[in-house]
Amino acid sequence: MDGAVVLVLCLSCLLLLSLWKQNSGKGRLPPGPTPLPILGNILQLNVKDISKSLSNLSKVYGPVFTVYLGLKPAVVLHGYEAMKEALIDGGEEFSGRGHLPMAERVNKGHGIIFSSGKRWKEIRRFSLMTLRNFGMGKRSIEERVQEEARCLVEELRKTNASPCDPTFLLGCAPCNVICSIIFRNRFDYTDPNFLTLLEKLNENFRILSSPWIQVCNNFPALIDYLPGSHNKVFKNSAYVKSYILEKVKEHQASLDVNDPRDFIDCFLIKMEQEKHNHQVAFTFENLIATISDLFGAGTETTSTTLRYGLLLLLKHPDVTAKVQKEIDSVIERHRSPCMQDRSRMPYTDAVVHEIQRYIDLIPISVPHAVTRDIKFRNYLIPKGMTVLTSLTSVLHDDQEFPNPEVFDPGHFLDESGNFKESDYFMPFSTGKRICVGEGLARMELFLFLTSILQKFTLEPVVDLKDINTTPVYSGFSHVPRSYQLRFIPV
Repeated sequence: MDGAVVLVLCLSCLLLLSLWKQNSGKGRLPPGPTPLPILGNILQLNVKDISKSLSNLSKVYGPVFTVYLGLKPAVVLHGYEAMKEALIDGGEEFSGRGHLPMAERVNKGHGIIFSSGKRWKEIRRFSLMTLRNFGMGKRSIEERVQEEARCLVEELRKTNASPCDPTFLLGCAPCNVICSIIFRNRFDYTDPNFLTLLEKLNENFRILSSPWIQVCNNFPALIDYLPGSHNKVFKNSAYVKSYILEKVKEHQASLDVNDPRDFIDCFLIKMEQEKHNHQVAFTFENLIATISDLFGAGTETTSTTLRYGLLLLLKHPDVTAKVQKEIDSVIERHRSPCMQDRSRMPYTDAVVHEIQRYIDLIPISVPHAVTRDIKFRNYLIPKGMTVLTSLTSVLHDDQEFPNPEVFDPGHFLDESGNFKESDYFMPFSTGKRICVGEGLARMELFLFLTSILQKFTLEPVVDLKDINTTPVYSGFSHVPRSYQLRFIPV
C-alpha cells in the first residue's frame, strides 16, 4: 500500500480515537451528529446561517446536543427551557467564555466580553458600577442620549428629503454616546478622527459576520497561515486600540483623582488603588481592551438595530403610522422624547421589542463555557467545554410568538393593547453573561427611534414589495441589506 495512504489512515484513526476519548473520557457529552476527522461537523453546518443549521439538528437530537467545530466539541442549547436551566438556574457554572479564536487573537483574554474567571468578574463589576455612577439608566445618561438624538435629527434634516443611505448617521449617534461616557465629550459628525474610528468599527462588524470568519473560528490554523479578511480585522483593531491608548495618555496627564470625568479616569484611579494588591484585572491592557469592547458592542449592535428597524418600518407603513399617532398623542411635536414616555406608549414599546425579536441580531450569541465539571440533564460536561446558545430558538419560538417569521408588534401586546412582557425576549442573552450595556441600548433604541419618527415621515425609494428585509450575512450577526430612504420633515 502507498506510504502516504497509510499515513493518512493512521492519522484519521488517531483523530477518531482522540474524539472518542473526548466524548467518553472526562464526560458523557450529549448526542449529536457523527464528526468527520479534522472537519468535525462543518459539512452539516451552513456557515452562512449556522443558527438555522443548529435548529435543524435540534429536531433530530433534541434541545441539548453536541457538534464538533473542527476538532473541538461544543454543547448546543436550543430552546427556552434548556437556556433557562443552564444560563439562569446554573448561571455560575455556565459563565465562562467559550473558544473563539479570532477574539482570542485580538483581545488575548482581556476586556469584558472575551475574558473569563476572576478577571472577568472584576472588570464586569467595575464597569457596571462605573456606568451606573455616570448615569447609565439614570438622568445624566438620558440627557446625553437626548442631546445626541437632537443632533441626529438635525443631520437627517440636512439630507433635504433626498434619497440617502442612513448607515453612517445611525452609526454616529450611538458611537457618540459611548464617546461621551468614555472620553467625556462627543464629536462632530465631520471630525476626521471620529469618522475613521467609526469606519474601522463598522468594517470589523461586517467582516466578523461573514462566512469566512466562521470558518476561521472553526479552523484557527487558517488565521495564522492564510491571507484573508481576518487580517483586516486585526489591522482595524490595532488602530482602535492605538487611538484609545492616545486618549488614555491624555487622561493620565490631566487626571484629578478627586474629580473623575469619565470611564477612563475611573479606571486609572482604580489602577492606582489596586497597584499594591497584585490585582491582575486593572491593567493598561484591560483598560484598552474594555474600552474597545464597549465601543464595538455599544456602537455597531445599536446602530445595526436602528438601521434594520427603519427598514422594517419602511416595509410596514401601517405600523409606522400607529407609532406616530402615539407620539402625537403622548409627546406631541415639540418636546424631546424621554424614558418616562415609554410607559404611556405601549404600541411604540412593542414595536421596539418586536424589531429586536424579529431581526435576531446575534443568532447564537457569543460562546459560553462551563467553569467546572458539571452534570446537566444526565450528561457530564467537562470544565472548559464551549457552549453555544441559540438565541434564535427563543426569539423565534412559535409557541410564545405565533408566526415568528412575521414582523408583528402584537407579539408584545395583550388583548387590551397593553404592553406584554415575555421571558423569551433575550436579544441581550441572559444570565451572568447578559450584555453589560443592555440598559443603555434599550434607552437609545427608544429615544432615537421616537425622535426620528416625531420629526420625519419615512418614504421608501422603491415599491414596498421590493423592500427586502432578509439579512445579507447570517454568520455572527444578521446585517440588513443596504437601502435608501427619504426623511420627509413633518
